[in-house]
Amino acid sequence: MRKHLLLAAALLLALTAAVAPAPSFRIAKLHYGGGGDWYANKTSLPNLIQFCNQALKTNIAPDEATVELDAPELLTYPFVHMTGHGNVSFTASEAKNLRRYLTGGGFLHIDDNYGLDKFIRPEMKKVFPELEFVELPYSHPVYHQKYQFPRGLPKVHEHEGKRAQGFGLLYKGRLVCFYSYECDLGNGWEDVGTYPEDPPAAHDAALRMGANLLAYALTQD
Repeated sequence: MRKHLLLAAALLLALTAAVAPAPSFRIAKLHYGGGGDWYANKTSLPNLIQFCNQALKTNIAPDEATVELDAPELLTYPFVHMTGHGNVSFTASEAKNLRRYLTGGGFLHIDDNYGLDKFIRPEMKKVFPELEFVELPYSHPVYHQKYQFPRGLPKVHEHEGKRAQGFGLLYKGRLVCFYSYECDLGNGWEDVGTYPEDPPAAHDAALRMGANLLAYALTQD
């Protein structure tokens, strides 16, 4: 009898695995040049993906991809995340491919991990010479998806007493790039305890804001 039960259980597990839906899509972390630590916050995207799959009922592949700016694969990811503390450098061909990606429906989230600002702004000018980063008002839909952020980005880390700001690049009325500044949103996505000074509430708020970003990126017109 026990043998039959074990066989039945094994068959059920096999059937369940067989019918489990494949991930709908994958999101990626941007591998850029210039020497900056593009690879920072190793647990952030896996945690965000897990949170979104549970809270938003998305079906994102649990392991994020890594993509370079001039790779043809860049065009296959609906959401690309970029972070780091240091230097960033785009070649002309990389800037051209990133523009192609963003104007073709892609979405870039740039997260200043403290120290990125002075490097990323001139590089994004190579991509969109005609555009300027504009601070998004607190009424913008990105702050009002599943979760409400009536005062904009949550503050995860304190550096110089500056307020957290969310900037955007708007191409023909569409938000193609969201830039979280003085916030350390990606740090907030990391495993609880990675930064002992951060309370669990900051982790939860960061994940909720990240879910809003993904939801907005995937559903905006």
